Amino acid sequence: MAAEIREIACDESGYEGQQLVSSPTTVFAHGSVHLSSAAAAECMAELRARIKSPATEYKANHLLREKHRAVLVWLLGPGGPVHGHAYVQLVDKPRFLVRTLLDQLLDAPDRVDTLPVTDEPRWRRFLMAGNALLRTREPLDPTAADVLFQAIDDLRRTGVPPAADETLALLDKDRARAFQERRRTDPPAFAPVDLLAPAIVNAVAHWGPVRITHDFQSTLTPTRVAWLRAAAPDLAELTLVDSNDDPRVQVADIVAGTVRVIAGRSDPELTALTSDYVAETAAARAIAPW
Repeated sequence: MAAEIREIACDESGYEGQQLVSSPTTVFAHGSVHLSSAAAAECMAELRARIKSPATEYKANHLLREKHRAVLVWLLGPGGPVHGHAYVQLVDKPRFLVRTLLDQLLDAPDRVDTLPVTDEPRWRRFLMAGNALLRTREPLDPTAADVLFQAIDDLRRTGVPPAADETLALLDKDRARAFQERRRTDPPAFAPVDLLAPAIVNAVAHWGPVRITHDFQSTLTPTRVAWLRAAAPDLAELTLVDSNDDPRVQVADIVAGTVRVIAGRSDPELTALTSDYVAETAAARAIAPW
């Protein structure tokens, strides 16, 4: 007997396309909800009644204000309208970038923990060069590989822990592969640094057979949607909409945005609430090499 096909709605928070560095956020969140249109509309109406803002579009930042804390607790807490009906994937973007770079150049993504990436300028140069190397969107940077290895040389010269130096030495040995990556003429459907594709595939894996209504993203071209359906056979359909036209997508946007921000705060009460939305394996799946 065929499994029931669920209808879910999705949106993201902190998505900057192929740009993982020099963006306003360091964490990406992808939220999916399994709610009827009527239930989602009722949820949004209740949020408006409780918050009483004249805004025409309600976003996560409305609920994240301290004066609306009780509304946020109501929304995410047990007995709330989305509890048990939502799933959020969180991804640390710098870590994802380093892991993907190690996978693409060394086939060794598990070495990610050997590189203690910090906000130091030398590590930032390494991240920016790695991001540029793995982008597939035009215009490509022909100097990306050179800049990456200059950054690696600088890190090794100025001193890093032994395990980090070993990993950087392995990268340094494989310069030819990096230059080949930059010259490739057959880019994949999604760039290795694009977080949206693995997020959608992971959402399908979480919910099972689904039809997805997703907030419009220009990156989700018909060709890429067809590729996603091939990569995730349980994805029966993916429809792109304007979030203003679908309350389910609005709820997914709010859930993704609030959970993403809470993850970066030291707030035991709210963190405990989000644990019901972020599955233990979500981050691990989302940072898997693509």
